[in-house]
Amino acid sequence: MTPALPQPTRAELAILRVLWKLGPCTVRQVHESLRDTQDTGYTTVLKLLQNMTEKGLVQRDESERTHVYDAALSEKRTQRDLLKDLMDRAFGGSATTLVAQALSMKRTSAEELAEIRRLLDEHEKRGK
Repeated sequence: MTPALPQPTRAELAILRVLWKLGPCTVRQVHESLRDTQDTGYTTVLKLLQNMTEKGLVQRDESERTHVYDAALSEKRTQRDLLKDLMDRAFGGSATTLVAQALSMKRTSAEELAEIRRLLDEHEKRGK
């Protein structure tokens, strides 16, 4: 089993979302992508990526003059790790309580409910 990586901060998650969407990027590419939604300076993005490299959240390719960064783990794996930690800490490990709270947060569309039912059916079939 892979050792658990430190949990990304909110700012680090924003950077990871850029890397998951675009793939490997330079600091400039990450900064430009974030510029539309956040007021984050270039040097702040650079420092965050350096810290994320030290934490093992991203990998840096130093083979070229301009370093290229890529997420160390997939989006799905990161989401799963974050959700497990949240479920354990905030919901006492109860998936039922977590799902009930998630569904009570906002109105769920008929399409989302149908997809949730499909996922539950699929999960139940795998469990048998």
